[in-house]
Amino acid sequence: MVTSIQRWGNSLAIRIPKPFASQAGLSEDTDVEIVLQGDRIVISPAKKQWKLEKLLAGISPSNKHRAIEWGRPRGGESW
Repeated sequence: MVTSIQRWGNSLAIRIPKPFASQAGLSEDTDVEIVLQGDRIVISPAKKQWKLEKLLAGISPSNKHRAIEWGRPRGGESW
């Protein structure tokens, strides 16, 4: 498929056709990684960067696991 590059502010932009985006798992606001490989520009979905604060913010009373009773200490554990 041939497409053209357009100006977007001080940068350049290219539209990704919907079938290509769907097959690559891309949607609006998807983070992507752009890499130069020789004379090629390779765009791929960015690997998810998990943040502890964001994960902890997702804990609620309805999805929090209950405490587990492990029994009495049997060795040198400090309880």
